[in-house]
This record gives sequence, structure tokens and C-alpha cells, in this order.
Amino acid sequence: MRFLILCLCLVGLCSGALPGSAAAQVLMFPALSGKKDAPVLTVYSSLDEPLAKPMIDGFQAANPDVAVSYEDMLTGEIYDRIVRETDAGTKTADFAFSSAMDLQVKLANDGYAQASDLPMSDRWPDWANWRNTVYALTFEPAVFVYNKPSFQHEAPPSTRAEFIEFLQKHGDSIHGRIGTYDIERSGVGFLFMSRDQEQFGDIWSVVRAMGAAGVKLYSTSGAILERVADGRFLLGYNIVGSYAADWASRSPNVGIVLPKDYTVVMSRIGLVPQAAAHSDLGKRYLEFFMSKEGQTIMARELQIPAVSPEVAGNNTATTMREMLGGQLKPVPVSLGLMVYLDQVKRARLISKWNEELRHQ
Repeated sequence: MRFLILCLCLVGLCSGALPGSAAAQVLMFPALSGKKDAPVLTVYSSLDEPLAKPMIDGFQAANPDVAVSYEDMLTGEIYDRIVRETDAGTKTADFAFSSAMDLQVKLANDGYAQASDLPMSDRWPDWANWRNTVYALTFEPAVFVYNKPSFQHEAPPSTRAEFIEFLQKHGDSIHGRIGTYDIERSGVGFLFMSRDQEQFGDIWSVVRAMGAAGVKLYSTSGAILERVADGRFLLGYNIVGSYAADWASRSPNVGIVLPKDYTVVMSRIGLVPQAAAHSDLGKRYLEFFMSKEGQTIMARELQIPAVSPEVAGNNTATTMREMLGGQLKPVPVSLGLMVYLDQVKRARLISKWNEELRHQ
């Protein structure tokens, strides 16, 4: 259902990080075989457990003698735990899955992740694989979201130029009814903003227009989408598409637009830590994530677009690329992601962001 909604938007028919919890939640999934001394695969992940469960179920169906310990935490906590535990000489997670693309690449570059040479490694898209160590496993566009009842008499913006025009045209009548991520608190919001700066030469005019419109800033997608759904907000800018599609599947008032000028695509990244207690299990789980079966579960059950070129049909990178081509701008898994981990560059971008928001 969620993909159908997203597809309607892709073809122009749709009209008028999933953040982790504040503290790690440890959930145990006993081995299906009932084996009491079964080896335990430990997963650190920013994906909420209800979404992760179908993938765990699929993995355990293929590996009935493996138990899974699933720890749901914030992306920064995943990075900090792996570094802290590794530096202390202790074992850490067997598999890490996070939407913080930059932090995952930094783990690998700094020696905290190990190479995983798997059956799909050579066939994985080049942009989604860094040295067979860090793999992009999802394909999630940044979208505009809008309150459908508020756009019965005009189309919602479909480009950044139209977004600016809409905000300027309606002035005080929409003040305080626009939402986006707070790039100081939201990792994915910062990622999208940094990519905007690279893709759109006039991006600061968008930020100024949002500032003049009294934009509200949030650290989670849900806070923005809830307000779009109930009409408190008219528009949300640069929202993770999988979350938007989830809300749209449950709320008829939420509309989605993939920006026609360009659509940034982020990915959740998987890796096996260097200090994994059971690196063989971590690689087995990563292999399942990359397999046709695992990627199909991702697309159909988790409703998160799959990366694998072997998976076609609904909710996949293959289908979206066929429909949108060069409009899609996936964030490459590369050392370039680490640019804004430099504190000086990060502070400079955030300072510019705050300055432009206040500029009216």
C-alpha cells in the first residue's frame, strides 16, 4: 500500500533516524530450533523493532539454530558503543545497521569495521559499496509532504523554486505552518542539507523563505508528519520518503511529492564491526540483508525501497530509477560522507543555516 502511494506520486497522479529510542532497548529472539545454547547474533540498529522483526524472522527461518539479540538505539549511540567497546578491548555487535551514513563510513575508515566479501558484493551497485566493508541496503528519497485538504485549489510545490514561490505568495496566511528537520539535532536532516548545498546553487534562498514563513524545526520525521496529517502544517521539506509513505498509507490527508528538480536519496548502511563477537554470524546476517529474499522482505514487508539489482517490481531502486532516471541523486557510500564530520565545516554549515533562517 505504501509503495502504491509513492508510485502515484512518481507518475504525477497523487493530488490535493525511523528514529531510534532515547535509550537502547534489548530484545531477545530465541533460536527457532529451541536450542538453549544457540549462538547469539547481536545487532545494534536504529530501525525500530516492529520494522526490524520481519527481517529477523526471515533470517531465523533460514538459520533456525541462531538466536538474535536486537538493540534498538540512536545512530550516535551505535557509533559510540562500537568505538568505546572496541577501544576497551571487549567485543561489540556482530552487525550494525544505521541511517547515519557518515558515521558508518567513519567506523570503516577508522578501522572499526571489517571487510565482508559476500556472494552479492561484486554485483552490488558501485555507489552503494565501499571496499566490501560498508553497504547501502536501502534506497530512500527525501520528499516534500503536504496536507491534501489544504491543496484542493492549487497543486503543491514540485520543485524548490515552486516551494519558494508558494511560501512568498501566501505570506502571513501560512506563517508557522511549515516544518523540516533541525539540522543541529537530526543527522538525516544535516545529511539532506549538505547534499542540497551541493546540488542546488540557490539553496539558501529556500532556507530564507522557510525562515520568513516561520518554519518549525524537529529532530524526527514523525513530529512533522503528525502535524501535516492533522492540518497544523501545510508542508514538510526534505522528509525521509519511507516514513512519509508509511504515514500516507494510514492518513488520507498526507500527500507526497518527489521534487522534480532533483531528489536526494539516502540509505541505511550495514557493516560488520572489527571487534564483533561472532563475525561469522554478522556476515551471515549481512548476506541475508543483501540476498534476493532479504531485499524482497525489505521492500514488501518493511516497505523500505530495496537496493539489490536482483529485486525488481514494487518498491525498489530499479523501478524508481526506471521511472525517474537522473532526477534521483543517491548519496554515494564514500569518504565524501565524512566531510561534514569535520567540526569546523559542520559548525560553519549550521551557522550559515541559522543565519539564513533569521534573515528576513
